[in-house]
Amino acid sequence: MENGYRNETDSLGTVKVPVNKLWGAQTQRSLEYFSMGNDLIPEEMVESYAVIKMAAAIVNNKNRLLDDNSKNLIVQVCGEILEGKHGEHFPLHVWMTGSGTQFNMNVNEVISNRCSQLTGNPLGSKIPVHPNDDVNMSQSSNDTFPSAMHIAIVKEVNKRLIPELRDLCDSLNDKAEEWSKIIKIGRTHMQDATPITLGQEFSGYFKMLDNDLKRLVANLEGVYELTLGGTAVGTGINTAPGFDIEVAEEIANITGLPFVTSSNKFSTQGAHDALVMFSSTLKTLGVSLYKIANDIRILGSGPRCGFNELLIPKNEPGSSIMPGKVNPTQCEALTMISVQVMANDMAVTFGGGGGYLEMNVYKPLIIHNILHSIRILSDGMHNFRLYLVTGLKPNKKQINTYLHESLMLVTALIPVIGYDKASDVAYYSLENDLTLKEASLALGYVSSELFDQIIDPSKMIHPQ
Repeated sequence: MENGYRNETDSLGTVKVPVNKLWGAQTQRSLEYFSMGNDLIPEEMVESYAVIKMAAAIVNNKNRLLDDNSKNLIVQVCGEILEGKHGEHFPLHVWMTGSGTQFNMNVNEVISNRCSQLTGNPLGSKIPVHPNDDVNMSQSSNDTFPSAMHIAIVKEVNKRLIPELRDLCDSLNDKAEEWSKIIKIGRTHMQDATPITLGQEFSGYFKMLDNDLKRLVANLEGVYELTLGGTAVGTGINTAPGFDIEVAEEIANITGLPFVTSSNKFSTQGAHDALVMFSSTLKTLGVSLYKIANDIRILGSGPRCGFNELLIPKNEPGSSIMPGKVNPTQCEALTMISVQVMANDMAVTFGGGGGYLEMNVYKPLIIHNILHSIRILSDGMHNFRLYLVTGLKPNKKQINTYLHESLMLVTALIPVIGYDKASDVAYYSLENDLTLKEASLALGYVSSELFDQIIDPSKMIHPQ
Protein backbone atom coordinates (compact mmCIF):
# COMPACT_ATOMS: atom_id res chain seq x y z
CA MET A 1 0.00 0.00 0.00
CA GLU A 2 1.30 3.44 -0.88
CA ASN A 3 -0.57 6.74 -0.50
CA GLY A 4 -3.98 5.13 -0.79
CA TYR A 5 -3.06 2.86 -3.68
CA ARG A 6 -2.35 -0.84 -4.04
CA ASN A 7 -0.40 -2.64 -6.72
CA GLU A 8 -2.31 -4.73 -9.26
CA THR A 9 -0.71 -6.65 -12.10
CA ASP A 10 -1.62 -7.65 -15.63
CA SER A 11 0.38 -9.00 -18.58
CA LEU A 12 2.06 -5.61 -19.10
CA GLY A 13 3.24 -5.17 -15.53
CA THR A 14 2.21 -3.38 -12.34
CA VAL A 15 -0.40 -0.64 -12.05
CA LYS A 16 -1.41 1.44 -9.02
CA VAL A 17 -5.13 1.17 -8.21
CA PRO A 18 -7.02 3.10 -5.49
CA VAL A 19 -7.30 0.89 -2.42
CA ASN A 20 -11.06 1.42 -2.10
CA LYS A 21 -11.85 0.25 -5.63
CA LEU A 22 -12.62 -3.30 -6.71
CA TRP A 23 -11.31 -2.94 -10.23
CA GLY A 24 -7.84 -4.01 -11.28
CA ALA A 25 -4.96 -3.15 -13.56
CA GLN A 26 -6.67 -3.22 -16.94
CA THR A 27 -9.55 -1.07 -15.76
CA GLN A 28 -7.08 1.44 -14.34
CA ARG A 29 -5.20 1.54 -17.64
CA SER A 30 -8.44 2.24 -19.48
CA LEU A 31 -9.24 5.12 -17.13
CA GLU A 32 -5.83 6.59 -17.90
CA TYR A 33 -5.90 6.20 -21.66
CA PHE A 34 -9.61 6.46 -22.51
CA SER A 35 -11.21 9.05 -20.22
CA MET A 36 -12.74 10.98 -23.11
CA GLY A 37 -16.01 12.84 -22.70
CA ASN A 38 -18.70 12.14 -20.12
CA ASP A 39 -20.29 9.10 -21.75
CA LEU A 40 -19.90 6.00 -19.60
CA ILE A 41 -20.63 2.43 -20.61
CA PRO A 42 -24.40 2.12 -19.91
CA GLU A 43 -25.34 0.57 -16.59
CA GLU A 44 -27.56 -1.88 -18.48
CA MET A 45 -24.36 -3.41 -19.83
CA VAL A 46 -23.10 -4.01 -16.28
CA GLU A 47 -26.25 -5.99 -15.47
CA SER A 48 -26.06 -7.91 -18.74
CA TYR A 49 -22.45 -8.81 -18.11
CA ALA A 50 -23.36 -10.06 -14.64
CA VAL A 51 -25.91 -12.37 -16.26
CA ILE A 52 -23.27 -13.65 -18.70
CA LYS A 53 -20.65 -14.28 -16.04
CA MET A 54 -23.18 -16.04 -13.81
CA ALA A 55 -24.43 -18.23 -16.66
CA ALA A 56 -20.90 -19.08 -17.82
CA ALA A 57 -19.83 -20.05 -14.30
CA ILE A 58 -22.85 -22.34 -13.92
CA VAL A 59 -22.24 -24.07 -17.28
CA ASN A 60 -18.48 -24.35 -16.75
CA ASN A 61 -19.16 -25.94 -13.37
CA LYS A 62 -21.57 -28.41 -14.95
CA ASN A 63 -18.82 -29.29 -17.43
CA ARG A 64 -16.40 -29.81 -14.49
CA LEU A 65 -14.12 -27.02 -15.67
CA LEU A 66 -14.80 -24.73 -12.70
CA ASP A 67 -14.87 -25.94 -9.10
CA ASP A 68 -17.93 -25.55 -6.89
CA ASN A 69 -16.39 -22.93 -4.62
CA SER A 70 -15.38 -20.64 -7.52
CA LYS A 71 -18.75 -21.09 -9.19
CA ASN A 72 -20.64 -20.26 -6.01
CA LEU A 73 -18.55 -17.16 -5.38
CA ILE A 74 -18.96 -15.87 -8.94
CA VAL A 75 -22.71 -16.48 -8.82
CA GLN A 76 -22.94 -14.69 -5.47
CA VAL A 77 -21.07 -11.62 -6.69
CA CYS A 78 -23.05 -11.51 -9.95
CA GLY A 79 -26.20 -11.63 -7.86
CA GLU A 80 -24.97 -8.64 -5.88
CA ILE A 81 -24.35 -6.73 -9.11
CA LEU A 82 -27.83 -7.58 -10.36
CA GLU A 83 -29.20 -6.20 -7.08
CA GLY A 84 -27.60 -2.86 -7.96
CA LYS A 85 -24.54 -3.15 -5.76
CA HIS A 86 -20.96 -2.20 -6.73
CA GLY A 87 -22.10 0.22 -9.46
CA GLU A 88 -19.35 2.69 -8.57
CA HIS A 89 -16.74 0.16 -9.61
CA PHE A 90 -17.68 0.28 -13.31
CA PRO A 91 -16.35 3.70 -14.36
CA LEU A 92 -15.24 3.13 -17.95
CA HIS A 93 -16.03 5.42 -20.87
CA VAL A 94 -17.76 4.56 -24.13
CA TRP A 95 -14.92 5.86 -26.24
CA MET A 96 -12.46 3.02 -25.76
CA THR A 97 -11.33 0.01 -27.73
CA GLY A 98 -13.98 -0.98 -30.25
CA SER A 99 -14.20 -4.52 -28.87
CA GLY A 100 -15.02 -3.40 -25.33
CA THR A 101 -12.13 -5.50 -23.99
CA GLN A 102 -11.37 -3.23 -21.06
CA PHE A 103 -14.99 -3.28 -19.97
CA ASN A 104 -15.06 -7.07 -20.05
CA MET A 105 -11.91 -7.02 -17.92
CA ASN A 106 -13.47 -4.39 -15.64
CA VAL A 107 -16.27 -6.88 -14.89
CA ASN A 108 -13.83 -9.77 -14.52
CA GLU A 109 -11.61 -7.81 -12.15
CA VAL A 110 -14.46 -6.55 -9.97
CA ILE A 111 -15.88 -10.05 -9.61
CA SER A 112 -12.45 -11.49 -8.84
CA ASN A 113 -11.61 -8.84 -6.25
CA ARG A 114 -15.03 -9.08 -4.63
CA CYS A 115 -14.49 -12.85 -4.34
CA SER A 116 -11.15 -12.13 -2.67
CA GLN A 117 -12.85 -9.68 -0.34
CA LEU A 118 -15.54 -12.20 0.60
CA THR A 119 -12.96 -14.85 1.42
CA GLY A 120 -10.59 -12.59 3.36
CA ASN A 121 -7.88 -12.49 0.68
CA PRO A 122 -6.08 -9.29 -0.38
CA LEU A 123 -7.51 -7.32 -3.28
CA GLY A 124 -5.43 -7.95 -6.36
CA SER A 125 -4.35 -11.39 -5.19
CA LYS A 126 -6.67 -13.09 -7.70
CA ILE A 127 -7.34 -15.68 -4.99
CA PRO A 128 -9.49 -17.74 -4.93
CA VAL A 129 -11.02 -16.61 -8.27
CA HIS A 130 -8.84 -15.46 -11.17
CA PRO A 131 -10.32 -12.77 -13.45
CA ASN A 132 -9.16 -14.44 -16.68
CA ASP A 133 -8.87 -18.12 -15.84
CA ASP A 134 -12.11 -18.38 -13.84
CA VAL A 135 -14.46 -15.42 -14.40
CA ASN A 136 -13.61 -15.24 -18.11
CA MET A 137 -13.48 -19.01 -18.63
CA SER A 138 -14.85 -20.12 -22.04
CA GLN A 139 -15.27 -16.47 -23.04
CA SER A 140 -13.67 -13.60 -24.91
CA SER A 141 -14.45 -9.91 -25.01
CA ASN A 142 -15.28 -10.54 -28.65
CA ASP A 143 -18.27 -12.73 -27.85
CA THR A 144 -19.28 -11.47 -24.40
CA PHE A 145 -19.56 -7.78 -25.31
CA PRO A 146 -21.92 -8.30 -28.27
CA SER A 147 -23.92 -10.82 -26.24
CA ALA A 148 -24.24 -8.28 -23.44
CA MET A 149 -25.38 -5.73 -26.02
CA HIS A 150 -28.16 -8.04 -27.13
CA ILE A 151 -29.23 -8.86 -23.58
CA ALA A 152 -29.31 -5.20 -22.56
CA ILE A 153 -31.37 -4.19 -25.59
CA VAL A 154 -33.88 -7.02 -25.25
CA LYS A 155 -34.37 -6.35 -21.54
CA GLU A 156 -34.85 -2.60 -21.95
CA VAL A 157 -37.16 -2.94 -24.93
CA ASN A 158 -39.39 -5.44 -23.12
CA LYS A 159 -39.26 -3.62 -19.79
CA ARG A 160 -39.66 -0.03 -20.96
CA LEU A 161 -40.06 0.68 -24.66
CA ILE A 162 -42.81 -1.75 -25.62
CA PRO A 163 -45.01 -0.99 -22.57
CA GLU A 164 -44.72 2.78 -23.16
CA LEU A 165 -45.47 2.38 -26.87
CA ARG A 166 -48.50 0.22 -26.12
CA ASP A 167 -49.79 2.78 -23.62
CA LEU A 168 -49.42 5.60 -26.13
CA CYS A 169 -51.13 3.50 -28.80
CA ASP A 170 -54.04 2.88 -26.43
CA SER A 171 -54.31 6.56 -25.57
CA LEU A 172 -54.40 7.61 -29.23
CA ASN A 173 -56.93 4.88 -30.02
CA ASP A 174 -59.12 6.12 -27.17
CA LYS A 175 -59.11 9.59 -28.72
CA ALA A 176 -59.86 8.13 -32.14
CA GLU A 177 -62.95 6.36 -30.79
CA GLU A 178 -64.03 9.30 -28.63
CA TRP A 179 -63.82 11.72 -31.57
CA SER A 180 -65.26 9.44 -34.27
CA LYS A 181 -68.27 11.73 -34.82
CA ILE A 182 -66.42 15.05 -34.97
CA ILE A 183 -66.24 16.00 -38.65
CA LYS A 184 -63.50 18.45 -39.62
CA ILE A 185 -61.78 19.62 -42.73
CA GLY A 186 -58.88 17.53 -43.97
CA ARG A 187 -55.73 19.12 -45.31
CA THR A 188 -53.16 18.11 -47.91
CA HIS A 189 -50.11 20.17 -48.90
CA MET A 190 -51.07 22.36 -45.92
CA GLN A 191 -54.13 23.43 -47.95
CA ASP A 192 -57.81 22.68 -47.43
CA ALA A 193 -58.96 19.23 -48.58
CA THR A 194 -62.09 17.11 -48.20
CA PRO A 195 -63.67 16.33 -44.82
CA ILE A 196 -62.41 13.76 -42.36
CA THR A 197 -63.36 13.01 -38.79
CA LEU A 198 -61.01 13.91 -36.01
CA GLY A 199 -61.30 10.29 -34.99
CA GLN A 200 -60.13 9.13 -38.43
CA GLU A 201 -57.19 11.50 -38.19
CA PHE A 202 -56.16 10.08 -34.82
CA SER A 203 -56.82 6.52 -35.97
CA GLY A 204 -54.02 7.12 -38.46
CA TYR A 205 -51.68 8.10 -35.64
CA PHE A 206 -52.69 5.01 -33.68
CA LYS A 207 -52.09 2.71 -36.63
CA MET A 208 -48.68 4.21 -37.36
CA LEU A 209 -47.53 3.38 -33.85
CA ASP A 210 -49.28 0.02 -33.85
CA ASN A 211 -47.30 -0.89 -36.97
CA ASP A 212 -44.11 0.34 -35.29
CA LEU A 213 -44.88 -1.93 -32.35
CA LYS A 214 -45.19 -4.91 -34.67
CA ARG A 215 -41.89 -4.00 -36.32
CA LEU A 216 -40.16 -3.79 -32.94
CA VAL A 217 -41.39 -7.21 -31.92
CA ALA A 218 -40.48 -8.75 -35.28
CA ASN A 219 -37.00 -7.24 -35.37
CA LEU A 220 -36.25 -8.35 -31.81
CA GLU A 221 -36.04 -11.90 -33.16
CA GLY A 222 -32.47 -11.43 -34.37
CA VAL A 223 -31.47 -9.71 -31.13
CA TYR A 224 -32.42 -12.81 -29.14
CA GLU A 225 -29.51 -14.61 -30.81
CA LEU A 226 -26.32 -14.59 -28.72
CA THR A 227 -22.80 -15.02 -30.08
CA LEU A 228 -21.53 -16.22 -26.69
CA GLY A 229 -19.45 -19.33 -27.22
CA GLY A 230 -17.71 -18.01 -30.31
CA THR A 231 -14.85 -16.69 -28.13
CA ALA A 232 -12.07 -14.97 -30.09
CA VAL A 233 -13.10 -15.23 -33.75
CA GLY A 234 -16.24 -17.36 -33.81
CA THR A 235 -14.66 -20.81 -33.75
CA GLY A 236 -15.34 -21.47 -30.06
CA ILE A 237 -11.71 -22.09 -29.16
CA ASN A 238 -11.23 -22.84 -25.42
CA THR A 239 -14.85 -23.87 -24.89
CA ALA A 240 -16.36 -27.28 -24.25
CA PRO A 241 -18.56 -28.74 -27.01
CA GLY A 242 -22.09 -27.42 -26.66
CA PHE A 243 -21.09 -24.59 -24.34
CA ASP A 244 -22.73 -22.01 -26.62
CA ILE A 245 -26.10 -23.78 -26.51
CA GLU A 246 -25.96 -24.45 -22.78
CA VAL A 247 -24.95 -20.93 -21.82
CA ALA A 248 -27.71 -19.39 -23.97
CA GLU A 249 -30.22 -21.67 -22.26
CA GLU A 250 -28.89 -20.62 -18.86
CA ILE A 251 -29.18 -16.95 -19.78
CA ALA A 252 -32.74 -17.58 -20.89
CA ASN A 253 -33.44 -19.19 -17.51
CA ILE A 254 -31.91 -16.29 -15.58
CA THR A 255 -33.64 -13.54 -17.56
CA GLY A 256 -36.91 -15.26 -18.40
CA LEU A 257 -36.40 -14.19 -22.03
CA PRO A 258 -36.09 -16.52 -25.04
CA PHE A 259 -32.40 -16.15 -25.82
CA VAL A 260 -30.79 -18.72 -28.11
CA THR A 261 -27.32 -19.23 -29.48
CA SER A 262 -26.46 -17.78 -32.86
CA SER A 263 -26.31 -20.45 -35.54
CA ASN A 264 -23.26 -18.78 -37.10
CA LYS A 265 -20.88 -16.97 -34.76
CA PHE A 266 -18.78 -15.62 -37.64
CA SER A 267 -21.71 -13.53 -38.85
CA THR A 268 -22.64 -12.22 -35.41
CA GLN A 269 -19.10 -11.40 -34.29
CA GLY A 270 -17.87 -9.96 -37.57
CA ALA A 271 -21.01 -7.84 -37.97
CA HIS A 272 -23.95 -6.53 -35.99
CA ASP A 273 -26.61 -6.50 -38.68
CA ALA A 274 -29.41 -7.47 -36.27
CA LEU A 275 -28.63 -4.39 -34.20
CA VAL A 276 -28.41 -2.17 -37.28
CA MET A 277 -31.84 -3.43 -38.32
CA PHE A 278 -33.24 -2.91 -34.85
CA SER A 279 -31.82 0.60 -34.69
CA SER A 280 -33.55 1.39 -37.97
CA THR A 281 -36.80 0.24 -36.38
CA LEU A 282 -36.21 2.69 -33.53
CA LYS A 283 -35.58 5.35 -36.16
CA THR A 284 -38.87 4.49 -37.87
CA LEU A 285 -40.66 4.86 -34.55
CA GLY A 286 -38.92 8.21 -34.13
CA VAL A 287 -40.11 9.29 -37.59
CA SER A 288 -43.70 8.33 -36.70
CA LEU A 289 -43.57 10.27 -33.45
CA TYR A 290 -42.01 13.24 -35.25
CA LYS A 291 -44.96 13.38 -37.64
CA ILE A 292 -47.61 12.88 -34.95
CA ALA A 293 -46.15 15.50 -32.60
CA ASN A 294 -45.75 18.02 -35.41
CA ASP A 295 -49.34 17.47 -36.57
CA ILE A 296 -50.67 18.05 -33.07
CA ARG A 297 -48.44 21.10 -32.75
CA ILE A 298 -49.96 22.56 -35.96
CA LEU A 299 -53.55 21.64 -35.11
CA GLY A 300 -53.11 23.19 -31.69
CA SER A 301 -51.55 26.42 -32.95
CA GLY A 302 -53.28 29.61 -31.92
CA PRO A 303 -55.29 30.33 -29.90
CA ARG A 304 -56.56 33.08 -32.23
CA CYS A 305 -54.14 33.24 -35.11
CA GLY A 306 -53.52 29.58 -35.80
CA PHE A 307 -55.54 26.45 -36.56
CA ASN A 308 -56.75 26.14 -32.97
CA GLU A 309 -58.60 22.88 -33.64
CA LEU A 310 -57.02 21.15 -30.67
CA LEU A 311 -56.78 22.57 -27.16
CA ILE A 312 -53.51 21.49 -25.56
CA PRO A 313 -53.14 21.12 -21.77
CA LYS A 314 -51.83 24.13 -19.88
CA ASN A 315 -48.84 22.57 -18.12
CA GLU A 316 -46.56 25.57 -17.64
CA PRO A 317 -46.26 29.24 -18.67
CA GLY A 318 -45.01 29.50 -22.23
CA SER A 319 -43.08 32.72 -22.13
CA SER A 320 -41.01 34.82 -19.79
CA ILE A 321 -42.22 38.01 -21.50
CA MET A 322 -45.62 37.24 -23.10
CA PRO A 323 -48.33 36.71 -20.44
CA GLY A 324 -50.93 34.00 -20.98
CA LYS A 325 -48.90 32.10 -23.57
CA VAL A 326 -49.14 28.31 -23.63
CA ASN A 327 -46.75 26.41 -25.86
CA PRO A 328 -46.82 22.83 -27.26
CA THR A 329 -43.74 21.92 -25.23
CA GLN A 330 -44.41 18.18 -25.11
CA CYS A 331 -44.53 18.19 -28.91
CA GLU A 332 -41.25 20.07 -28.98
CA ALA A 333 -39.58 17.66 -26.58
CA LEU A 334 -40.78 14.59 -28.49
CA THR A 335 -39.71 15.95 -31.86
CA MET A 336 -36.25 16.75 -30.49
CA ILE A 337 -36.05 13.21 -29.14
CA SER A 338 -37.08 11.91 -32.55
CA VAL A 339 -34.34 13.89 -34.28
CA GLN A 340 -31.78 12.55 -31.81
CA VAL A 341 -32.95 8.98 -32.45
CA MET A 342 -32.53 9.52 -36.18
CA ALA A 343 -29.01 10.80 -35.56
CA ASN A 344 -28.26 7.87 -33.25
CA ASP A 345 -29.34 5.49 -35.99
CA MET A 346 -26.91 7.09 -38.42
CA ALA A 347 -24.08 6.51 -35.94
CA VAL A 348 -25.18 2.88 -35.54
CA THR A 349 -25.30 2.52 -39.32
CA PHE A 350 -21.71 3.67 -39.72
CA GLY A 351 -20.67 1.60 -36.72
CA GLY A 352 -22.37 -1.50 -38.04
CA GLY A 353 -20.54 -1.12 -41.33
CA GLY A 354 -17.22 -0.78 -39.51
CA GLY A 355 -16.59 -4.46 -38.87
CA TYR A 356 -13.24 -5.60 -40.22
CA LEU A 357 -12.72 -9.29 -40.95
CA GLU A 358 -13.67 -11.39 -37.90
CA MET A 359 -14.82 -8.64 -35.54
CA ASN A 360 -16.72 -5.39 -35.54
CA VAL A 361 -14.78 -2.69 -33.69
CA TYR A 362 -17.57 -0.17 -33.03
CA LYS A 363 -19.36 -2.09 -30.31
CA PRO A 364 -19.39 0.58 -27.56
CA LEU A 365 -20.62 3.19 -30.04
CA ILE A 366 -23.45 0.94 -31.21
CA ILE A 367 -24.75 0.00 -27.77
CA HIS A 368 -24.38 3.54 -26.43
CA ASN A 369 -26.58 4.93 -29.21
CA ILE A 370 -29.19 2.18 -29.26
CA LEU A 371 -29.71 2.23 -25.50
CA HIS A 372 -29.82 6.03 -25.60
CA SER A 373 -32.57 5.85 -28.23
CA ILE A 374 -34.54 3.29 -26.23
CA ARG A 375 -34.24 5.38 -23.08
CA ILE A 376 -35.32 8.73 -24.53
CA LEU A 377 -38.06 7.22 -26.69
CA SER A 378 -39.52 5.46 -23.65
CA ASP A 379 -39.41 8.59 -21.50
CA GLY A 380 -40.60 10.81 -24.34
CA MET A 381 -43.65 8.68 -25.13
CA HIS A 382 -44.49 8.42 -21.44
CA ASN A 383 -44.52 12.19 -20.97
CA PHE A 384 -46.22 12.87 -24.30
CA ARG A 385 -49.07 10.53 -23.39
CA LEU A 386 -49.39 11.68 -19.78
CA TYR A 387 -48.97 15.44 -20.22
CA LEU A 388 -50.39 16.01 -23.69
CA VAL A 389 -52.51 13.29 -25.31
CA THR A 390 -54.54 12.45 -22.20
CA GLY A 391 -55.58 16.08 -21.69
CA LEU A 392 -56.02 16.95 -25.37
CA LYS A 393 -59.46 18.35 -26.25
CA PRO A 394 -61.14 19.29 -29.54
CA ASN A 395 -62.17 22.88 -30.20
CA LYS A 396 -65.51 21.97 -31.77
CA LYS A 397 -66.52 25.55 -32.55
CA GLN A 398 -63.37 26.23 -34.52
CA ILE A 399 -63.50 22.84 -36.22
CA ASN A 400 -67.07 23.49 -37.36
CA THR A 401 -66.21 26.95 -38.63
CA TYR A 402 -63.35 25.70 -40.80
CA LEU A 403 -65.43 22.78 -42.04
CA HIS A 404 -68.22 24.92 -43.46
CA GLU A 405 -65.92 27.62 -44.82
CA SER A 406 -63.80 25.21 -46.84
CA LEU A 407 -64.02 25.43 -50.62
CA MET A 408 -63.01 21.78 -50.98
CA LEU A 409 -66.50 20.61 -50.09
CA VAL A 410 -67.13 21.33 -53.75
CA THR A 411 -65.45 17.98 -54.50
CA ALA A 412 -68.76 16.27 -53.76
CA LEU A 413 -70.35 18.11 -56.72
CA ILE A 414 -68.02 16.49 -59.25
CA PRO A 415 -70.20 13.39 -59.90
CA VAL A 416 -73.13 15.73 -60.65
CA ILE A 417 -71.67 18.70 -62.57
CA GLY A 418 -68.17 17.45 -63.47
CA TYR A 419 -64.66 18.53 -62.48
CA ASP A 420 -64.49 21.67 -64.65
CA LYS A 421 -67.72 23.19 -63.40
CA ALA A 422 -66.86 22.28 -59.83
CA SER A 423 -63.56 24.15 -60.31
CA ASP A 424 -65.51 27.15 -61.59
CA VAL A 425 -67.60 27.10 -58.42
CA ALA A 426 -64.54 26.99 -56.16
CA TYR A 427 -62.69 29.81 -57.93
CA TYR A 428 -65.82 31.96 -58.27
CA SER A 429 -66.56 31.52 -54.58
CA LEU A 430 -63.03 32.50 -53.58
CA GLU A 431 -62.72 35.48 -55.93
CA ASN A 432 -66.09 36.92 -54.99
CA ASP A 433 -66.07 36.10 -51.30
CA LEU A 434 -69.15 33.91 -51.61
CA THR A 435 -70.17 30.65 -50.04
CA LEU A 436 -70.04 27.57 -52.22
CA LYS A 437 -73.81 27.52 -52.34
CA GLU A 438 -74.01 31.16 -53.37
CA ALA A 439 -71.44 30.60 -56.09
CA SER A 440 -73.16 27.44 -57.36
CA LEU A 441 -76.50 29.22 -57.61
CA ALA A 442 -74.97 32.30 -59.22
CA LEU A 443 -73.38 30.14 -61.91
CA GLY A 444 -76.62 28.21 -62.36
CA TYR A 445 -75.05 24.79 -62.00
CA VAL A 446 -77.38 23.30 -59.37
CA SER A 447 -80.57 24.13 -57.54
CA SER A 448 -80.64 25.08 -53.89
CA GLU A 449 -82.29 21.78 -52.99
CA LEU A 450 -79.77 19.67 -54.91
CA PHE A 451 -76.85 21.58 -53.41
CA ASP A 452 -78.12 20.94 -49.87
CA GLN A 453 -78.63 17.29 -50.69
CA ILE A 454 -75.11 16.81 -52.08
CA ILE A 455 -72.99 19.11 -49.91
CA ASP A 456 -73.31 17.21 -46.67
CA PRO A 457 -69.98 16.69 -44.86
CA SER A 458 -71.31 13.59 -43.08
CA LYS A 459 -71.57 11.88 -46.49
CA MET A 460 -68.00 12.77 -47.45
CA ILE A 461 -66.10 10.82 -44.80
CA HIS A 462 -66.59 7.39 -46.33
CA PRO A 463 -67.16 5.81 -49.77
CA GLN A 464 -70.56 6.62 -51.26
